Amino acid sequence: MPPDQQTLNELRIDRAQTPRRAGWAVWLAVAVVLALAGGGFLWWQQRPQPVVVRTAAVQEPSARSEKTLLNASGYVTARREATVSSKVTGKVAEVLIEEGMRVEAGQVLARLDGSNVERSLALAKAQGEAARKALAETEANLEQAERELRRVTQLAAARIASQADLERAETEVKSLKARLERQRAEVAVAGQEVALWEQQLDDTIIRAPFAGIVTAKNAQPGEMISPVSAGGGFTRTGIGTIVDMSSLEIEVDVSESYINRVQPGQPVEAVLDSYPEWRIPAKVIAIIPTADRQKATVKVRVGFDQLDPRILPQMSVKVAFQSGGGSAAEPERQAAVPRAALRQHEGREVVWVVREGRAERRAVTTAGTRGEAVMVTAGLSGGERVVIEGAEGLREGTRVVEAKR
Repeated sequence: MPPDQQTLNELRIDRAQTPRRAGWAVWLAVAVVLALAGGGFLWWQQRPQPVVVRTAAVQEPSARSEKTLLNASGYVTARREATVSSKVTGKVAEVLIEEGMRVEAGQVLARLDGSNVERSLALAKAQGEAARKALAETEANLEQAERELRRVTQLAAARIASQADLERAETEVKSLKARLERQRAEVAVAGQEVALWEQQLDDTIIRAPFAGIVTAKNAQPGEMISPVSAGGGFTRTGIGTIVDMSSLEIEVDVSESYINRVQPGQPVEAVLDSYPEWRIPAKVIAIIPTADRQKATVKVRVGFDQLDPRILPQMSVKVAFQSGGGSAAEPERQAAVPRAALRQHEGREVVWVVREGRAERRAVTTAGTRGEAVMVTAGLSGGERVVIEGAEGLREGTRVVEAKR
């Protein structure tokens, strides 16, 4: 039985309503996307900004345990330091150095006025040339005299020439030979005189005796300079001072009462007054075998294990002479952090550690101080960076940025 018309109408799909519903769905999706984008933009604008902090590296001493036996103070000195002067007295014509300039061995530092020496050198060369020409003339006269002697000898053998003529010819040859020897000596003397003036001209050029850094410039063009003090104090005795930075070491005056605690090769920890947080490993080079009667001290030379450009001559430095051996009473491995890194949290000492751009609070165990540093026996390891400034607003996991030095 075929379906009736009403049933067919109920089953028919109304095509006119479908596009309208689909359009509303598209607009709804666009609105949702815009709302999410706006919310994301607002979150990005209002997100917490990273906190700018200043950090310092955790310093870890050597694995062996060392005990400070003696503290002293001294100064950084250079084993190779020279005030460069000239070998002759003269007026400075040119100075080629400035403070802080690095020079190599043999490099020209300054030149003196050499006009008088140049004229004397030219005169010596002219005199040498004249002596050589006179020598050539004598050699020609000697050849003529020897030929004349041979002719006279033949004539005398034939009894044509007299004995007096023969003796006169022989005397002339001997005289010219003697003159030739004297002139040869004069040529040699002239050559030595030329070499002497060339050396004096070279002495007007002042060169660096060794490689180093210029720390002082003591003369200017137009001033007089001399290897000895002269001229009532108006004559300079040096062009400048050069220091070999590879020869820096520490000189310490140790009291006689405690010199028995110091031995050659003993480990030393040095701290420059300019960098109080920097622990510099060093060791005793030598103990000078004499005492200062007035100060009752003995001078000790201490060498750096590794030099650094921050170490400069005449800097004041404090040194701590270490025991150098392990001790059963102090077996723990310690790390040093600046005093400013320590904080108090719930009755414990903590530090803020920067780890992968975020702040991490860490409890530590301290074991006393050493200068401006605090010794930590647990909670930190060498190389980690701790916050020393800007920790007031930090929370666990806060994003941080280290301030540039």
